[in-house]
Amino acid sequence: MSNETVTVIRGIYDAFAAGDVPGVLGRMSPDIVWNEAENFIYADGNPYAGPEAVLNGVFARCIGEWDAFAANAEEYLDAGDTVVVLGRYTGVNKATGKPLDAQLAHVWRVADGKAARFQQYTDTLQTARAAGAA
Repeated sequence: MSNETVTVIRGIYDAFAAGDVPGVLGRMSPDIVWNEAENFIYADGNPYAGPEAVLNGVFARCIGEWDAFAANAEEYLDAGDTVVVLGRYTGVNKATGKPLDAQLAHVWRVADGKAARFQQYTDTLQTARAAGAA
């Protein structure tokens, strides 16, 4: 089963990179629980419950506030129904013009072939500085 979980999660990053937001949301459980890293600029809605909350509270803000924003997955660590993704966030903040190149670690839980839980870990200070919030 674990190879299937990596495939589900890899599909999320592939769809996000292609700008296929419905493809990203379609790989999420209707009951997904999504948590941004503590002190992250979008953690104000934690936990986001359901794909629509993730879309409005996280994705729409990323698209609206960053040019060329990307979550670049570099490594997928298979742990059965859990997948850990290591990589980097990149982009340029539209308001400040400051670049972002921050490490990321994402912990995903998969149930019934869909992403059911998400926990983000990243350099919150770098992101806040790029966004002009610190």
